[in-house]
Amino acid sequence: MKLTHQAAGTFAIAPTPFHDDGRIDEASIDRLADFYTEVGCNGVTVLGIMGEAPKLDGAEAEAIVKRFIRRADKLQIVVGVSAPGFAAMRTLAHASMEAGAAAVMIAPTPNLRTDDQITTYFKQAVDAIGSDIPWVLQDYPLTLSVVMTPAVIRRIVMDNPSCVMLKHEDWPGLEKITTLRNFQKDGSLRPLSILTGNGAMFLDFEMERGADGAMTGYAFPEMLIDVVRLSKQGKRDAAHDLFDAHLPLIRYEQQAGVGLAVRKYVLHKRGVLASPAQRKPGSTLSAQAKAEVDYLLSRVARVDKRANMSPQASAAG
Repeated sequence: MKLTHQAAGTFAIAPTPFHDDGRIDEASIDRLADFYTEVGCNGVTVLGIMGEAPKLDGAEAEAIVKRFIRRADKLQIVVGVSAPGFAAMRTLAHASMEAGAAAVMIAPTPNLRTDDQITTYFKQAVDAIGSDIPWVLQDYPLTLSVVMTPAVIRRIVMDNPSCVMLKHEDWPGLEKITTLRNFQKDGSLRPLSILTGNGAMFLDFEMERGADGAMTGYAFPEMLIDVVRLSKQGKRDAAHDLFDAHLPLIRYEQQAGVGLAVRKYVLHKRGVLASPAQRKPGSTLSAQAKAEVDYLLSRVARVDKRANMSPQASAAG
């Protein structure tokens, strides 16, 4: 089923599993797909920025996408197809959709600066992949260094009917969500799904500002699912209480350069990934950093038992 502007809930950003020697770990892809399905995610985004996509060749990228789609057949799969050139983008987009993906995700190239350059780029990207493919606009200025104002996002969305979702990752960005929703209220912006990223750093208030859910890669997607659900149910304090318990670990995972290492370390401890390895070049955690993460997990577990990584808890589970 193709993605539409009504998409909502939690889409997990999947890390790409590797063996210690850098080979792709197919068995861990299957476990990861099963894990996201079992905990209740609505979808999975493959080959996002945290998916180490630039370290893959074209054949590897297609193989990973197809394996996720086959295994996570109950979830909507969004595939990151951003590339320096449109030929590679087109190839991966078409292969992904033919394999059963729900949509693709496109980020701006870092060299774009003016509003006209940005809007022209996305028009050309749509021309390249085809206007029949639904796509997600990724707005991540902290990493991509491309600043898109709400007016520019509105222009991109209105110029390209196949854009069905915004992955909102501006920081600070709460006012941007409000502005976009106000555009919809005054009729100048058509319906658009807004899912938020940034490692869920601001998910609590992003939901209150009108986000439809989360599209990010925290090591406990169950928490994201619960916060989205509680927020939509109007259970504000319950949503914030759960979010607050996880926030120190979320913050630790958001460190530039080591964030993915933290996330993979926790997913490895949870038994989802066989190895926490990244494909080189990549970062590793020192013994002290691992101890800090373990301490944070123990503190989260005081409120959320799903973070209890003690041997006794593992044996009981």
